Amino acid sequence: MIELTGAMWFSGIILCLTFVGIFTEHFHGVERAKFAMAGAGAIIITGQLFGFYSPELALEAIDWNVVFLLAIMMIIVSIMISTGGFEHLAQYLARLSGGSQFRLIVLLGSAVTIISLLLDNVTTVIIFGPLIILICQKMGVSPIPYLLAAALLSDTGGVATLVGDPPNLMIGSAAGIDFNTFFYHMGPPVLLAWVGILFGLKFLFAKELRAKVEHEFEVVVGYKNKRLWQKSLVVMGIMVVLFVVHHHIGWAPWLVAAACLTLLVFVSRKIELEKVTAHLETPLLIFFISLFILIGGVESSGLLELVGEKFKPVIIEHPLMAAFMLLWIAAVLSALIDNIPFTAAMIPVLAGLQNEGINVSVMWWALAMGVGMGGNGSHIGSTANVYIVTISERLAREKNDPSLAITPGLWFRKGTPAMIITLMLCSLFIWLGYDFLYVEHF
Repeated sequence: MIELTGAMWFSGIILCLTFVGIFTEHFHGVERAKFAMAGAGAIIITGQLFGFYSPELALEAIDWNVVFLLAIMMIIVSIMISTGGFEHLAQYLARLSGGSQFRLIVLLGSAVTIISLLLDNVTTVIIFGPLIILICQKMGVSPIPYLLAAALLSDTGGVATLVGDPPNLMIGSAAGIDFNTFFYHMGPPVLLAWVGILFGLKFLFAKELRAKVEHEFEVVVGYKNKRLWQKSLVVMGIMVVLFVVHHHIGWAPWLVAAACLTLLVFVSRKIELEKVTAHLETPLLIFFISLFILIGGVESSGLLELVGEKFKPVIIEHPLMAAFMLLWIAAVLSALIDNIPFTAAMIPVLAGLQNEGINVSVMWWALAMGVGMGGNGSHIGSTANVYIVTISERLAREKNDPSLAITPGLWFRKGTPAMIITLMLCSLFIWLGYDFLYVEHF
Protein backbone atom coordinates (compact mmCIF):
# COMPACT_ATOMS: atom_id res chain seq x y z
CA MET A 1 0.00 0.00 0.00
CA ILE A 2 1.47 3.36 -1.06
CA GLU A 3 1.49 6.02 1.67
CA LEU A 4 1.19 9.77 1.19
CA THR A 5 4.57 11.45 1.76
CA GLY A 6 5.76 15.04 2.18
CA ALA A 7 7.16 15.00 -1.36
CA MET A 8 3.74 14.01 -2.69
CA TRP A 9 2.07 16.81 -0.73
CA PHE A 10 4.39 19.48 -2.08
CA SER A 11 4.27 18.19 -5.67
CA GLY A 12 0.46 18.04 -5.46
CA ILE A 13 0.28 21.63 -4.19
CA ILE A 14 2.57 22.83 -7.00
CA LEU A 15 0.46 20.94 -9.55
CA CYS A 16 -2.81 22.40 -8.24
CA LEU A 17 -1.50 25.99 -8.06
CA THR A 18 -0.09 25.72 -11.58
CA PHE A 19 -3.32 24.30 -12.99
CA VAL A 20 -5.40 26.98 -11.25
CA GLY A 21 -3.21 29.63 -12.87
CA ILE A 22 -3.51 27.93 -16.28
CA PHE A 23 -7.27 27.39 -16.06
CA THR A 24 -8.01 30.99 -14.96
CA GLU A 25 -6.02 32.58 -17.78
CA HIS A 26 -9.14 34.32 -19.11
CA PHE A 27 -9.68 36.08 -15.79
CA HIS A 28 -6.20 37.34 -14.83
CA GLY A 29 -4.79 37.75 -18.35
CA VAL A 30 -1.44 36.06 -17.59
CA GLU A 31 -0.42 33.62 -20.32
CA ARG A 32 -0.76 29.95 -19.40
CA ALA A 33 2.77 29.28 -20.62
CA LYS A 34 4.13 31.53 -17.85
CA PHE A 35 2.33 29.55 -15.15
CA ALA A 36 3.56 26.29 -16.71
CA MET A 37 7.13 27.64 -16.64
CA ALA A 38 6.77 28.63 -12.99
CA GLY A 39 5.34 25.21 -12.12
CA ALA A 40 8.17 23.45 -13.95
CA GLY A 41 10.78 25.49 -12.09
CA ALA A 42 9.07 24.92 -8.74
CA ILE A 43 8.84 21.14 -9.19
CA ILE A 44 12.54 20.88 -10.14
CA ILE A 45 13.62 22.84 -7.05
CA THR A 46 11.24 20.89 -4.78
CA GLY A 47 12.41 17.61 -6.31
CA GLN A 48 16.05 18.47 -5.61
CA LEU A 49 15.24 19.38 -2.00
CA PHE A 50 13.31 16.14 -1.40
CA GLY A 51 15.55 14.01 -3.60
CA PHE A 52 12.94 12.72 -6.08
CA TYR A 53 13.64 14.94 -9.14
CA SER A 54 16.54 16.64 -10.90
CA PRO A 55 17.24 18.78 -13.99
CA GLU A 56 18.45 15.63 -15.77
CA LEU A 57 15.18 13.80 -15.02
CA ALA A 58 13.24 16.91 -16.08
CA LEU A 59 14.93 16.82 -19.48
CA GLU A 60 14.08 13.12 -19.82
CA ALA A 61 10.43 13.84 -18.95
CA ILE A 62 9.94 16.04 -22.04
CA ASP A 63 8.22 14.18 -24.86
CA TRP A 64 10.22 15.60 -27.74
CA ASN A 65 8.20 13.63 -30.27
CA VAL A 66 5.19 15.82 -29.45
CA VAL A 67 7.18 19.08 -29.35
CA PHE A 68 9.04 18.48 -32.63
CA LEU A 69 5.93 17.27 -34.47
CA LEU A 70 3.93 20.33 -33.42
CA ALA A 71 6.69 22.73 -34.46
CA ILE A 72 7.26 21.07 -37.84
CA MET A 73 3.54 20.98 -38.68
CA MET A 74 3.30 24.70 -37.86
CA ILE A 75 5.99 25.44 -40.45
CA ILE A 76 4.35 23.26 -43.12
CA VAL A 77 1.01 24.98 -42.54
CA SER A 78 2.68 28.40 -42.77
CA ILE A 79 4.02 27.46 -46.20
CA MET A 80 0.63 26.20 -47.40
CA ILE A 81 -1.25 29.29 -46.18
CA SER A 82 1.06 31.55 -48.20
CA THR A 83 -0.07 29.90 -51.48
CA GLY A 84 -3.70 31.08 -51.27
CA GLY A 85 -4.85 27.50 -51.85
CA PHE A 86 -7.12 27.42 -48.81
CA GLU A 87 -8.91 30.62 -49.93
CA HIS A 88 -9.42 29.13 -53.39
CA LEU A 89 -10.82 25.93 -51.88
CA ALA A 90 -13.27 27.75 -49.59
CA GLN A 91 -14.65 29.95 -52.35
CA TYR A 92 -14.93 26.97 -54.70
CA LEU A 93 -17.04 25.16 -52.09
CA ALA A 94 -19.24 28.26 -51.71
CA ARG A 95 -19.86 28.23 -55.45
CA LEU A 96 -20.50 24.48 -55.37
CA SER A 97 -23.23 24.93 -52.74
CA GLY A 98 -25.51 26.47 -55.35
CA GLY A 99 -27.16 28.82 -52.85
CA SER A 100 -28.20 26.10 -50.38
CA GLN A 101 -27.10 27.09 -46.88
CA PHE A 102 -27.23 23.59 -45.45
CA ARG A 103 -25.27 22.25 -48.42
CA LEU A 104 -22.69 24.98 -47.83
CA ILE A 105 -22.39 24.12 -44.13
CA VAL A 106 -21.93 20.44 -45.08
CA LEU A 107 -19.28 21.28 -47.70
CA LEU A 108 -17.35 23.70 -45.48
CA GLY A 109 -17.78 21.39 -42.50
CA SER A 110 -16.42 18.46 -44.50
CA ALA A 111 -13.40 20.50 -45.61
CA VAL A 112 -12.71 21.64 -42.04
CA THR A 113 -13.05 18.08 -40.71
CA ILE A 114 -10.77 16.54 -43.36
CA ILE A 115 -8.10 19.22 -42.91
CA SER A 116 -8.31 18.75 -39.12
CA LEU A 117 -7.29 15.13 -39.58
CA LEU A 118 -3.74 16.29 -40.35
CA LEU A 119 -3.58 19.89 -39.11
CA ASP A 120 -4.44 20.86 -35.55
CA ASN A 121 -7.87 22.42 -34.97
CA VAL A 122 -6.50 25.87 -34.10
CA THR A 123 -4.68 26.13 -37.43
CA THR A 124 -7.79 24.95 -39.26
CA VAL A 125 -10.06 27.64 -37.82
CA ILE A 126 -7.40 30.31 -38.27
CA ILE A 127 -7.44 29.41 -41.97
CA PHE A 128 -11.20 29.08 -42.40
CA GLY A 129 -12.61 31.59 -39.87
CA PRO A 130 -11.90 34.79 -41.86
CA LEU A 131 -12.82 33.02 -45.12
CA ILE A 132 -16.22 32.02 -43.73
CA ILE A 133 -16.95 35.62 -42.76
CA LEU A 134 -16.03 36.87 -46.26
CA ILE A 135 -18.15 34.17 -47.94
CA CYS A 136 -21.18 34.86 -45.72
CA GLN A 137 -20.92 38.62 -46.22
CA LYS A 138 -20.87 38.17 -50.00
CA MET A 139 -23.82 35.78 -49.83
CA GLY A 140 -25.72 38.04 -47.43
CA VAL A 141 -26.26 35.40 -44.72
CA SER A 142 -25.38 35.14 -41.03
CA PRO A 143 -21.88 33.74 -40.42
CA ILE A 144 -22.79 32.46 -36.93
CA PRO A 145 -23.86 28.90 -37.95
CA TYR A 146 -20.78 28.48 -40.14
CA LEU A 147 -18.31 29.83 -37.57
CA LEU A 148 -19.78 27.59 -34.89
CA ALA A 149 -19.71 24.63 -37.27
CA ALA A 150 -16.03 25.32 -38.07
CA ALA A 151 -15.11 25.27 -34.38
CA LEU A 152 -17.20 22.21 -33.53
CA LEU A 153 -16.12 20.14 -36.52
CA SER A 154 -12.44 21.08 -36.28
CA ASP A 155 -12.45 19.94 -32.64
CA THR A 156 -14.28 16.75 -33.63
CA GLY A 157 -12.23 15.95 -36.75
CA GLY A 158 -8.99 16.29 -34.82
CA VAL A 159 -10.00 13.42 -32.54
CA ALA A 160 -9.71 10.90 -35.39
CA THR A 161 -5.96 10.90 -35.96
CA LEU A 162 -2.74 10.83 -34.02
CA VAL A 163 -1.69 14.24 -35.38
CA GLY A 164 -5.11 15.91 -35.40
CA ASP A 165 -5.05 17.30 -31.86
CA PRO A 166 -2.24 17.86 -29.31
CA PRO A 167 -3.83 15.55 -26.67
CA ASN A 168 -3.80 12.75 -29.27
CA LEU A 169 -0.07 13.22 -29.78
CA MET A 170 0.45 13.00 -26.04
CA ILE A 171 -1.73 9.89 -25.67
CA GLY A 172 -0.25 8.12 -28.69
CA SER A 173 3.32 8.85 -27.70
CA ALA A 174 2.79 7.73 -24.08
CA ALA A 175 0.77 4.60 -24.89
CA GLY A 176 2.80 3.56 -27.95
CA ILE A 177 -0.17 3.88 -30.32
CA ASP A 178 0.76 4.25 -34.00
CA PHE A 179 -1.06 6.32 -36.64
CA ASN A 180 -3.00 3.41 -38.16
CA THR A 181 -4.18 2.03 -34.82
CA PHE A 182 -5.34 5.44 -33.65
CA PHE A 183 -7.33 6.14 -36.81
CA TYR A 184 -8.71 2.58 -36.87
CA HIS A 185 -10.26 3.04 -33.43
CA MET A 186 -11.13 6.75 -33.47
CA GLY A 187 -12.33 7.05 -37.07
CA PRO A 188 -15.75 5.36 -36.51
CA PRO A 189 -16.83 7.40 -33.44
CA VAL A 190 -15.64 10.63 -35.10
CA LEU A 191 -17.71 9.80 -38.20
CA LEU A 192 -20.76 9.27 -35.98
CA ALA A 193 -20.07 12.53 -34.15
CA TRP A 194 -19.59 14.40 -37.46
CA VAL A 195 -23.00 13.29 -38.73
CA GLY A 196 -24.57 14.05 -35.33
CA ILE A 197 -23.17 17.60 -35.26
CA LEU A 198 -24.26 18.42 -38.81
CA PHE A 199 -27.85 17.28 -38.24
CA GLY A 200 -27.81 18.89 -34.81
CA LEU A 201 -26.79 22.22 -36.36
CA LYS A 202 -29.49 21.85 -39.02
CA PHE A 203 -32.05 21.67 -36.22
CA LEU A 204 -30.43 24.26 -33.90
CA PHE A 205 -30.01 26.83 -36.71
CA ALA A 206 -33.15 25.93 -38.66
CA LYS A 207 -34.30 29.57 -38.93
CA GLU A 208 -30.92 30.96 -40.00
CA LEU A 209 -30.30 28.23 -42.58
CA ARG A 210 -33.72 28.78 -44.18
CA ALA A 211 -32.89 32.43 -44.95
CA LYS A 212 -32.61 33.19 -48.65
CA VAL A 213 -29.13 33.72 -50.09
CA GLU A 214 -28.78 37.20 -51.62
CA HIS A 215 -25.73 36.54 -53.80
CA GLU A 216 -23.86 33.51 -55.05
CA PHE A 217 -20.23 33.04 -56.02
CA GLU A 218 -19.78 33.20 -59.78
CA VAL A 219 -16.02 33.69 -59.89
CA VAL A 220 -13.47 31.97 -57.65
CA VAL A 221 -10.36 33.95 -56.70
CA GLY A 222 -7.13 32.52 -58.07
CA TYR A 223 -4.09 31.18 -56.22
CA LYS A 224 -1.19 33.29 -55.00
CA ASN A 225 1.23 30.48 -55.83
CA LYS A 226 -0.51 27.56 -57.52
CA ARG A 227 2.65 25.54 -58.17
CA LEU A 228 3.67 25.67 -54.50
CA TRP A 229 0.13 24.70 -53.44
CA GLN A 230 0.22 21.68 -55.76
CA LYS A 231 3.67 20.67 -54.51
CA SER A 232 2.44 21.06 -50.92
CA LEU A 233 -0.51 18.75 -51.60
CA VAL A 234 1.82 16.12 -53.10
CA VAL A 235 4.10 16.34 -50.05
CA MET A 236 1.07 16.10 -47.73
CA GLY A 237 0.01 12.97 -49.63
CA ILE A 238 3.47 11.48 -49.12
CA MET A 239 3.23 12.42 -45.44
CA VAL A 240 -0.07 10.54 -45.07
CA VAL A 241 1.47 7.43 -46.64
CA LEU A 242 4.49 7.66 -44.33
CA PHE A 243 2.25 8.18 -41.29
CA VAL A 244 0.40 5.00 -42.26
CA VAL A 245 3.62 2.94 -42.49
CA HIS A 246 5.74 4.80 -39.91
CA HIS A 247 5.44 1.99 -37.38
CA HIS A 248 6.74 -0.54 -39.90
CA ILE A 249 9.72 1.51 -41.07
CA GLY A 250 10.72 2.52 -37.54
CA TRP A 251 10.15 6.26 -37.99
CA ALA A 252 8.60 8.33 -35.22
CA PRO A 253 5.82 10.74 -36.38
CA TRP A 254 8.08 13.78 -35.88
CA LEU A 255 10.66 12.26 -38.23
CA VAL A 256 7.98 11.69 -40.88
CA ALA A 257 6.95 15.35 -40.64
CA ALA A 258 10.59 16.51 -40.66
CA ALA A 259 11.39 14.47 -43.77
CA CYS A 260 8.36 15.89 -45.59
CA LEU A 261 9.21 19.46 -44.56
CA THR A 262 12.74 18.95 -45.87
CA LEU A 263 11.34 17.63 -49.15
CA LEU A 264 8.96 20.59 -49.45
CA VAL A 265 11.62 23.27 -48.92
CA PHE A 266 13.83 21.62 -51.55
CA VAL A 267 11.17 21.13 -54.22
CA SER A 268 10.36 24.84 -53.93
CA ARG A 269 13.63 26.68 -53.56
CA LYS A 270 11.92 30.08 -53.19
CA ILE A 271 10.69 29.21 -49.68
CA GLU A 272 12.50 31.38 -47.14
CA LEU A 273 12.96 29.48 -43.89
CA GLU A 274 13.32 32.66 -41.86
CA LYS A 275 9.93 33.86 -43.08
CA VAL A 276 7.98 30.62 -42.56
CA THR A 277 9.55 29.84 -39.17
CA ALA A 278 8.43 33.28 -37.95
CA HIS A 279 4.93 31.80 -37.61
CA LEU A 280 5.98 29.23 -35.01
CA GLU A 281 3.73 29.41 -31.94
CA THR A 282 6.63 29.53 -29.49
CA PRO A 283 4.45 30.09 -26.37
CA LEU A 284 2.57 26.87 -27.13
CA LEU A 285 5.80 24.90 -27.47
CA ILE A 286 7.11 26.38 -24.21
CA PHE A 287 3.81 25.46 -22.57
CA PHE A 288 4.16 21.82 -23.65
CA ILE A 289 7.81 21.55 -22.57
CA SER A 290 7.06 23.08 -19.16
CA LEU A 291 3.99 20.90 -18.69
CA PHE A 292 5.97 17.72 -19.43
CA ILE A 293 8.58 18.76 -16.86
CA LEU A 294 5.88 19.51 -14.26
CA ILE A 295 3.99 16.24 -14.75
CA GLY A 296 7.29 14.31 -14.82
CA GLY A 297 8.15 15.74 -11.41
CA VAL A 298 4.74 14.93 -9.94
CA GLU A 299 5.07 11.40 -11.30
CA SER A 300 8.55 11.01 -9.81
CA SER A 301 7.18 12.02 -6.40
CA GLY A 302 4.91 8.94 -6.49
CA LEU A 303 1.66 10.94 -6.31
CA LEU A 304 0.29 9.76 -9.65
CA GLU A 305 1.10 6.15 -8.76
CA LEU A 306 -1.00 6.64 -5.61
CA VAL A 307 -3.88 8.01 -7.73
CA GLY A 308 -3.56 5.01 -10.05
CA GLU A 309 -3.81 2.65 -7.07
CA LYS A 310 -7.10 4.28 -6.07
CA PHE A 311 -8.57 3.85 -9.56
CA LYS A 312 -7.22 0.34 -10.17
CA PRO A 313 -10.10 -1.59 -8.51
CA VAL A 314 -12.75 0.29 -10.53
CA ILE A 315 -10.92 -0.27 -13.83
CA ILE A 316 -10.35 -3.97 -13.11
CA GLU A 317 -13.81 -4.78 -11.72
CA HIS A 318 -15.98 -2.36 -13.74
CA PRO A 319 -14.00 -1.42 -16.89
CA LEU A 320 -17.04 -0.36 -18.93
CA MET A 321 -18.32 1.90 -16.16
CA ALA A 322 -14.80 3.30 -15.68
CA ALA A 323 -14.62 4.10 -19.42
CA PHE A 324 -17.97 5.91 -19.32
CA MET A 325 -16.89 7.87 -16.24
CA LEU A 326 -13.58 8.90 -17.83
CA LEU A 327 -15.31 9.87 -21.09
CA TRP A 328 -17.84 12.20 -19.42
CA ILE A 329 -15.53 13.57 -16.72
CA ALA A 330 -12.84 14.32 -19.31
CA ALA A 331 -15.45 15.99 -21.54
CA VAL A 332 -16.96 18.16 -18.80
CA LEU A 333 -13.55 19.25 -17.53
CA SER A 334 -12.35 19.93 -21.08
CA ALA A 335 -15.42 22.11 -21.65
CA LEU A 336 -14.61 24.15 -18.55
CA ILE A 337 -10.82 24.16 -18.66
CA ASP A 338 -8.00 23.42 -21.08
CA ASN A 339 -7.88 19.76 -22.12
CA ILE A 340 -4.09 19.56 -22.44
CA PRO A 341 -3.22 19.75 -18.69
CA PHE A 342 -5.95 17.22 -17.84
CA THR A 343 -4.62 14.85 -20.51
CA ALA A 344 -1.08 15.32 -19.21
CA ALA A 345 -2.20 14.46 -15.68
CA MET A 346 -4.15 11.34 -16.72
CA ILE A 347 -1.50 9.84 -18.99
CA PRO A 348 0.95 8.72 -16.25
CA VAL A 349 -1.94 7.22 -14.26
CA LEU A 350 -3.07 5.03 -17.18
CA ALA A 351 0.50 4.32 -18.29
CA GLY A 352 1.36 3.13 -14.76
CA LEU A 353 -1.59 0.72 -14.75
CA GLN A 354 -0.67 -0.48 -18.25
CA ASN A 355 2.90 -1.18 -17.10
CA GLU A 356 1.44 -3.37 -14.35
CA GLY A 357 -0.14 -5.55 -17.01
CA ILE A 358 -3.67 -4.16 -16.67
CA ASN A 359 -5.50 -3.76 -19.99
CA VAL A 360 -6.45 -0.07 -20.09
CA SER A 361 -6.90 0.14 -23.88
CA VAL A 362 -10.56 1.21 -23.55
CA MET A 363 -9.50 3.93 -21.11
CA TRP A 364 -7.02 5.39 -23.62
CA TRP A 365 -9.77 5.65 -26.24
CA ALA A 366 -12.28 7.05 -23.73
CA LEU A 367 -9.75 9.70 -22.70
CA ALA A 368 -9.06 10.67 -26.33
CA MET A 369 -12.79 10.93 -27.12
CA GLY A 370 -13.59 12.78 -23.90
CA VAL A 371 -10.95 15.51 -24.12
CA GLY A 372 -11.57 15.92 -27.87
CA MET A 373 -15.36 16.05 -27.91
CA GLY A 374 -15.51 17.93 -24.61
CA GLY A 375 -13.86 20.95 -26.17
CA ASN A 376 -17.17 21.64 -27.94
CA GLY A 377 -18.99 22.18 -24.67
CA SER A 378 -18.16 25.85 -24.07
CA HIS A 379 -16.71 28.92 -25.74
CA ILE A 380 -13.44 28.39 -23.83
CA GLY A 381 -13.35 24.60 -24.24
CA SER A 382 -10.59 24.79 -26.85
CA THR A 383 -8.27 27.41 -28.33
CA ALA A 384 -10.13 27.01 -31.63
CA ASN A 385 -13.37 28.02 -29.91
CA VAL A 386 -11.74 31.07 -28.34
CA TYR A 387 -10.44 32.18 -31.74
CA ILE A 388 -13.84 31.78 -33.42
CA VAL A 389 -15.55 33.74 -30.61
CA THR A 390 -12.89 36.47 -30.88
CA ILE A 391 -13.31 37.03 -34.61
CA SER A 392 -17.12 37.02 -34.26
CA GLU A 393 -16.87 39.71 -31.55
CA ARG A 394 -14.56 41.77 -33.77
CA LEU A 395 -17.04 41.47 -36.65
CA ALA A 396 -19.89 42.58 -34.35
CA ARG A 397 -17.92 45.69 -33.37
CA GLU A 398 -16.99 46.52 -36.95
CA LYS A 399 -20.60 46.16 -38.16
CA ASN A 400 -22.07 47.63 -34.96
CA ASP A 401 -24.33 44.58 -34.81
CA PRO A 402 -24.27 42.66 -31.47
CA SER A 403 -26.16 39.75 -33.07
CA LEU A 404 -23.00 38.82 -35.02
CA ALA A 405 -21.09 38.00 -31.82
CA ILE A 406 -20.97 34.45 -30.46
CA THR A 407 -21.68 35.01 -26.76
CA PRO A 408 -21.23 32.44 -23.96
CA GLY A 409 -25.04 32.18 -23.81
CA LEU A 410 -25.30 31.51 -27.54
CA TRP A 411 -22.61 28.86 -27.32
CA PHE A 412 -24.43 27.22 -24.40
CA ARG A 413 -27.66 27.06 -26.44
CA LYS A 414 -26.06 25.85 -29.68
CA GLY A 415 -22.62 24.37 -28.96
CA THR A 416 -23.25 22.55 -25.69
CA PRO A 417 -26.11 20.46 -27.18
CA ALA A 418 -23.72 19.47 -29.98
CA MET A 419 -21.22 18.25 -27.37
CA ILE A 420 -23.93 16.23 -25.60
CA ILE A 421 -24.96 14.65 -28.93
CA THR A 422 -21.37 13.59 -29.65
CA LEU A 423 -20.84 12.21 -26.13
CA MET A 424 -24.03 10.18 -26.33
CA LEU A 425 -22.89 8.76 -29.66
CA CYS A 426 -19.42 8.02 -28.25
CA SER A 427 -20.98 6.34 -25.21
CA LEU A 428 -23.08 4.21 -27.54
CA PHE A 429 -19.97 3.35 -29.54
CA ILE A 430 -18.04 2.31 -26.40
CA TRP A 431 -20.97 0.19 -25.23
CA LEU A 432 -21.61 -1.57 -28.55
CA GLY A 433 -17.95 -1.73 -29.59
CA TYR A 434 -16.47 -2.55 -26.19
CA ASP A 435 -14.80 -5.76 -27.39
CA PHE A 436 -13.39 -3.91 -30.40
CA LEU A 437 -11.88 -1.23 -28.14
CA TYR A 438 -10.80 -3.64 -25.41
CA VAL A 439 -8.45 -5.66 -27.61
CA GLU A 440 -4.98 -4.26 -27.06
CA HIS A 441 -3.40 -3.48 -30.44
CA PHE A 442 -0.38 -1.61 -29.14
